[in-house]
Amino acid sequence: MKSTIFKFFSLFSVIRLYNILVVILAQYLTAIFILDDQKDLLVTILDPYLFVIILCSSISIASGYIINNFYDYEKDIINRPIRSNIDRSIRKRTKLNLYFSLNILCTILSLYISIRAVIFFLVYNIILWLYSHKLKKILILGNVLSSLLTITPFFAIFLYYKNFSDIILVYALFLFFIILAKDLVKDLENLKGDFTLNYKTIAVVYGEKFSKTAITSIIIINYIIVISLILYFDIGLMFYYYYLCLLVLSFVLFFTWISNDKRDYLIIHNIMRALIILGIFSIILI
Repeated sequence: MKSTIFKFFSLFSVIRLYNILVVILAQYLTAIFILDDQKDLLVTILDPYLFVIILCSSISIASGYIINNFYDYEKDIINRPIRSNIDRSIRKRTKLNLYFSLNILCTILSLYISIRAVIFFLVYNIILWLYSHKLKKILILGNVLSSLLTITPFFAIFLYYKNFSDIILVYALFLFFIILAKDLVKDLENLKGDFTLNYKTIAVVYGEKFSKTAITSIIIINYIIVISLILYFDIGLMFYYYYLCLLVLSFVLFFTWISNDKRDYLIIHNIMRALIILGIFSIILI
């Protein structure tokens, strides 16, 4: 009984259930407050097509985490020994079976929406596999692709509502660069494991100082995006969040340059993660 419960929680760890729940919340809030403001709240929440799109997105993300965990097992033993011990209770064969099952389920469910949805999620799932298997080890491309794959589920919502207004694209750019900076910080945090297993990250190839310079450049780009959102777009009360972003990003920039160990980078990584989550909840202020 204890073993079954432990495996159940191990599965939650492998698929990063908490991250999936955050994405579900973000997709619904985006649909309700940004994309579909002409309908009432209940109509949007009960929209069966929207529900299936978000369900397919969640299944794809879960399968992506599973295959990524499968290929990153050796690296995680070095970088995250506690979590890897938890994840180890699920056999590799079980992970693969679950991965293929989830991909098949996603394809079947997406048929309910349209053939375009089937193609969208098929391509997304294939790229998730390619990223986990090969592309994440390629210098720069791995970081850029990781950030793009993180925001891709939102494009499924944009396609459904056929909404690609300027403000939507600027929001997407802001999220992309925040995630990209967070991933570069994560590479600094995981430097030991990446170096040991010959992952070609910026931190491994060019060193910590260059990585910090890259993070600084990305944060400066986000300064420009945030200031543009405040000055040129109607973002309602969400401007409070973006003012906070300027302060937090300034702190992150300062703390990044004075940091030199895994614990410091973990703190920065968690601060940026919290900033993203706060941004999701701030959507209701628009």
